[in-house]
Amino acid sequence: MSDIKYIDSLVKEGDIPLFRALYGRDSELLRQQATRYTKTLSRFKDVFGDKEVSVFSSPGRTEIGGNHTDHNHGRVLAGAVNLDNIAIAAKNNSDIIRIESSGYQTFEVDLNHLIPNENEFLTPNALVRGINARLNELGYEIGGFDAVIDGCVPKGSGLSSSASFEVLIGVIVSHLFNKGKLDPILNARIGQYAENVFFGKPCGLMDQVACSVGGLVTIDFADVKNPVVKKIDFDFESTGFSLVITDTRGDHTNLNNEYAVLPKEMKEVAAHLGCSVLRETTLEKVMDMAPSIRQKVGDRAILRAIHFECENDRVVDEVNALEKNDFKKFLQLVIDSGHSSYMYNQNVYVSSNIKEQAVSLGLAYSEVVLKGAGAWRVHGGGFAGTIQAFVPENLLEKYTTTLNHLFGAGSCHPLFIRQKGAVKLDF
Repeated sequence: MSDIKYIDSLVKEGDIPLFRALYGRDSELLRQQATRYTKTLSRFKDVFGDKEVSVFSSPGRTEIGGNHTDHNHGRVLAGAVNLDNIAIAAKNNSDIIRIESSGYQTFEVDLNHLIPNENEFLTPNALVRGINARLNELGYEIGGFDAVIDGCVPKGSGLSSSASFEVLIGVIVSHLFNKGKLDPILNARIGQYAENVFFGKPCGLMDQVACSVGGLVTIDFADVKNPVVKKIDFDFESTGFSLVITDTRGDHTNLNNEYAVLPKEMKEVAAHLGCSVLRETTLEKVMDMAPSIRQKVGDRAILRAIHFECENDRVVDEVNALEKNDFKKFLQLVIDSGHSSYMYNQNVYVSSNIKEQAVSLGLAYSEVVLKGAGAWRVHGGGFAGTIQAFVPENLLEKYTTTLNHLFGAGSCHPLFIRQKGAVKLDF
């Protein structure tokens, strides 16, 4: 831990190697981050007083491969990104956690009460309580602390702001009370537990793992209770490409049923093949049985099952391409993934509202600009929300200008894959 004045002086000098690892080499962006950190340090001092503090950062994440595969125990490929949540934190020698977060009211969590509370569902209080409850159950030390959090992971962006927040809290408790001993995978599992049990929202593990581990990771959910996580050794920065996430600003209301029906239809196909999930069967068996089950499950369900089987194998191919440094092949696989989501998984627009097809438009514009040079696909859950593109440096300005013209200024977020997961910054 260091005093605020000392950290502030280092940040203002601007020559912090870890900043370049977290945020890239663009001098203007680094200056903006330095300003952000000094403001957050100042805010901590104003709210909680001048004391010894620690500084933490937790990235957002992007799904790169495995669109709608995790819920049927498939494989995914994901990466941490440079948009992050940062925290200034210090012990307060009590049983109360006090958090002030930009855009939210200051809230407190009493560590003497570590059981789920339905009145707290869908609040950050619930996540903090759940994380500490699980850490306590597992024998880790917990205690009161004060924190100011500044978030740059946009809510609703498909970059997993909630998972980033969860593993940020985990890494704070790990370093303040447990000498940094919490394993990144366990930190991710604890975040998932808090979201499922205390926050009241079912979720997988992909988001938390990507945020906690950092870099590119592939996760195999064949054994959903013990998923296999592998970090991919690939230097994304050396490709000269930017990862661009574009918010198509579609209407997210009334989409819960669309998200629920999709895995349900996949599992209906699996059930007719004597399986609980599609991971337990094969593409060949799906296609062989399709004529006899079309009337029972519907054609769309079969198309979605075909998407799952092909997408699940495609993740393996994407990982192999990256490990062999064959970025050209990887880009083609990303395009193939997008086409499969559009044609077979059908999670690009809502069939009952064909007048609104923002994601489809974004993909069309992306293809016009990037065909033969980059890659594009629907990102995350689909139906509304975000698209993903891999854009070469010479087309970045044209691409962002084109997509911002379509969806409005600030829709495009050029990013890169960040190698560091949730970390404590040592000054």
